[in-house]
Amino acid sequence: MASLTRFSLTSSSALCRLLISRNAGLVQQHLPSMVIPTATQQRSMTTTPIRRDIDSAAKYIGAGAATVGVAGAGAGIGTVFGSLVVAYARNPSLKQQLFSYAILGFALSEAMGLFCLMMAFMLLFAF
Repeated sequence: MASLTRFSLTSSSALCRLLISRNAGLVQQHLPSMVIPTATQQRSMTTTPIRRDIDSAAKYIGAGAATVGVAGAGAGIGTVFGSLVVAYARNPSLKQQLFSYAILGFALSEAMGLFCLMMAFMLLFAF
């Protein structure tokens, strides 16, 4: 039994060596320009045209979603000045104080709208 095992191991190793040498010749014949990168070589990142299209579509979708906040700022400004008119109608003696609060509300609403617009422009032109 031991001689049979020894025979099969030696014959299988010879067969493996034969197959490896044949396959190495085939690989060299069919793929002569194949370059295997070494550890010192660096890979450069490339972008395919399809990938560029997906990236630009994502930029436009993100910029459009960020621009929706400008409409919210417009609604906030309308609410602030609508409330100013109602408050002034109820108590005209507080005109100056109400107006200063309205200007503060306008500034905060407008700032949020400008932040949304800035984010949209950053998505379009900075990335």
